[in-house]
Amino acid sequence: MNTALRAIHAEWTKLRTTPGPALLLLAAATVTVVLGAAVCATATCPHTGCGTDATRLILSGVYLGQAPIAVLAVLAASGEHSTALIRTTLAAIPNRPTVLAAKALALTVAVAAVGSLTLLVSLLVAGIVLPRHGFTPDHGYPRLSLADGPLLRASAGSVAYLVLIAVLSLGIAAVVRDSAAAIGTVLGLLYLPPLLTQMVTDPHLHRLLEQVAPMSAGLAIQATTDVHRLPIGPWAGLAVLAAWSAGTLLAGTLLLRFRDT
Repeated sequence: MNTALRAIHAEWTKLRTTPGPALLLLAAATVTVVLGAAVCATATCPHTGCGTDATRLILSGVYLGQAPIAVLAVLAASGEHSTALIRTTLAAIPNRPTVLAAKALALTVAVAAVGSLTLLVSLLVAGIVLPRHGFTPDHGYPRLSLADGPLLRASAGSVAYLVLIAVLSLGIAAVVRDSAAAIGTVLGLLYLPPLLTQMVTDPHLHRLLEQVAPMSAGLAIQATTDVHRLPIGPWAGLAVLAAWSAGTLLAGTLLLRFRDT
């Protein structure tokens, strides 16, 4: 077995045999489904053309469901530094970039699998809840089906969003090392810009902040109505998040390679 395969096997074994990752993935799935269902249950569409984006209602649970994913990714990197187990890992696999790449791949597979199943359940729940609140073809809303192009794009894009959040968090953890500091940095990077944006009165600066902030830009992938009015398009927004994720992972890889453990 070559070095890359050994690294992937080791990281996958860590991910599936320790209780923490499974609990965090379960928490992410639960929060996503429950919050999405709660938002759908409180939404109303009293008349035709009320303008509410039903897809965003369905996928709204991602807003908080991403937090356990971020924590999981942080602990995958910084947890080994806090316990000094990183030295054992690097002794077994001296190629440091390979170690971080293996962690990223294991996280990507796990998050993509759980995210896909979670959003499918959210869709099924919304298919029961939303019609009771006026979101029916009679009010101009299509039936909830993955055969609907915009809904499929938003759902698949939301899974990609969660994967990119995991990669972003892994990169930051590799840079910061300390678990608490890394978690604080990731959550601050995700949730603070939208709050700060609400305080900005200049429309151009407000729009710019929404275009460059990782969460605001990335979640544009969920929009299916009035897309032309968004500060940034769905795919362009996801590309912004991908750039954030690639940048932090590259920085983490370089620091892991050249910094003492």
